[in-house]
Amino acid sequence: MPVSSVGSPSSSLLQPEQALAQGRWVKLICGASNQDLAAIEDLAGLYALAGVQCIDAAADRGVVAAVRRGMAWAQGRGAGVPWLMLSLSDGPDPHFRKAWFDPACCPADCRRPCERVCPALAIGVAATGHEGVLEERCYGCGRCLPACPLGLIEERSQVLAAADVPALLAELQPNALELHCQAGRLPAFAQRLEQLAASGVPLQRVAVSMAPAAAAPPDALAQELWARFALLRAAGFRPLWQLDGKPMSGDLGPAPAREAVRLLARLGRLAPPGPLQLAGGTNAQTHAELDRQNLRARAAGVAFGGEARRRLQPWLQQAHQRGLRLLDCADLWPDALRQAQALVEPWLSPGLGLIQGC
Repeated sequence: MPVSSVGSPSSSLLQPEQALAQGRWVKLICGASNQDLAAIEDLAGLYALAGVQCIDAAADRGVVAAVRRGMAWAQGRGAGVPWLMLSLSDGPDPHFRKAWFDPACCPADCRRPCERVCPALAIGVAATGHEGVLEERCYGCGRCLPACPLGLIEERSQVLAAADVPALLAELQPNALELHCQAGRLPAFAQRLEQLAASGVPLQRVAVSMAPAAAAPPDALAQELWARFALLRAAGFRPLWQLDGKPMSGDLGPAPAREAVRLLARLGRLAPPGPLQLAGGTNAQTHAELDRQNLRARAAGVAFGGEARRRLQPWLQQAHQRGLRLLDCADLWPDALRQAQALVEPWLSPGLGLIQGC
């Protein structure tokens, strides 16, 4: 499908529920712990203009304000209005962590492999202006943890307290919410649903993100999802199942794309009612991998995180070095938009029919 002309929305203003039903749903993942407000604003603006129907971000006032500024920029250029989805967890989760180390403990001759592997450019004086980890840029991918030859890097978890959830959601008014879950934490999941209900926010969907346990049979994951489906239905929420083939991965190439599609194939008809959305390792090759395995009709859509950031990183860096938003750099953002469109548009093609059980 050819890339749309620069500045024109490429989604034909497809509504989120319509996109889910037709298998044309695309979500931008900004990162559950990402607080790089400048990059979030630029990513939200350009991917909204490229046609995504949902932008997933941290449950944080500053982050939400940045996402909404980006969306407003895109809407001023004819884009539709994506759902704002906020991420929470039902307990400790790698999506809600940040890396930390004391740079004073680093040997003077260290070659800083942590800096080289960081996709968010959150480590290193040249990128951040100071030593150590720039907290707001770190989104918890974990690549730096094994990279440190001395094991000096640790992870610090960030979990929103239960008492704070209802009031914060009532203030931020998201359209949807994602719960990052792990097997065996059903009581904690139920408590989160009680907090969502207490907020009074009319959520369009509650997405459930759960990666399969290593070497676990597909029916084990299905059982966990069915248990959560019963709780969601009892609470009056409509589910969206996010299948994390390779969580926290922005890797390139066919291998991570195959992981996401393989999970969809393994889960098959075992999943409870509701749209199935791919994530975790998704990249530009995921769409072709679905076609290769004749599974395109099973997927309601896809979420892009690391791949979405990687594509725009060169232009983000240039703009921010000027002290400007990328959205305000007329000589830069059109090229960045073309990269975003090239990732999103294959999923927006019509003619795939309705996804059952949405």
